[in-house]
Amino acid sequence: MRRIHRTRRDWAADLGLMLFAAASSESLPIEENLDPLWLTVDQVIGGLGCATVLLRRRWPVALAVALLLAGSEVSHYLTGPAMVAVFTVAATRPWRATGWVAAVAFVPLPAFLWQLPEVSGDRKSSALTYFALIAGAIGWGLFRRSRQQLIASLRERAELAEADAELRAERARREAREEIAREMHDVLGHRLTLLSLHAGALEFHTKAPREEIGKAAGVIRESAHLALSDLREVIGVLRAGPAEPARPPP
Repeated sequence: MRRIHRTRRDWAADLGLMLFAAASSESLPIEENLDPLWLTVDQVIGGLGCATVLLRRRWPVALAVALLLAGSEVSHYLTGPAMVAVFTVAATRPWRATGWVAAVAFVPLPAFLWQLPEVSGDRKSSALTYFALIAGAIGWGLFRRSRQQLIASLRERAELAEADAELRAERARREAREEIAREMHDVLGHRLTLLSLHAGALEFHTKAPREEIGKAAGVIRESAHLALSDLREVIGVLRAGPAEPARPPP
């Protein structure tokens, strides 16, 4: 048997619906000439039916069918629990299950309408109120399920939009890093070209004065240092993650 885990909010909702079922049953009109003993039995059955509301999460369809059958044939005070049960089915179960429960609820309606002219005023008022409340509970449950489905759909769309925005932002950051790396690569190529030119000039002018040789060696050393620094920056940009600043590795 699958165990139903209930939070404090679920328990509060179940207890609130149980009180609602009891209050709804008490507010319905009843026949004035009803036997007091049967009225007491009816109230006891209604109290037990209100207690069964706590089972609505585990067996909603079976509970709804049982309460509907008993409410239409046995007990007047089961109307409130039946309303809660059909609301639960309409709000949480597939359309087919909701349709079967609605069929069970309104099967007696054609026969009642056929006999309507012969029914007493109190019984007529009670029956019409019963069918109206059951229809309202089913409609309320269908509205709540549609609203939950709409909220779930909007939440899913928001999550997809957020994920798409993150992908776009990551793509933009990657393209920016690649663009920076290309620019640094061009700068690095320029520095290496200067380094090669100075080294070539120094190679072919071996008899140049010592001052010019020293000056050329300084330029070569400075160009090599800058080229090495540019190379580290390029590698740092390419290695940088989405949330990391572009910095050269140690």
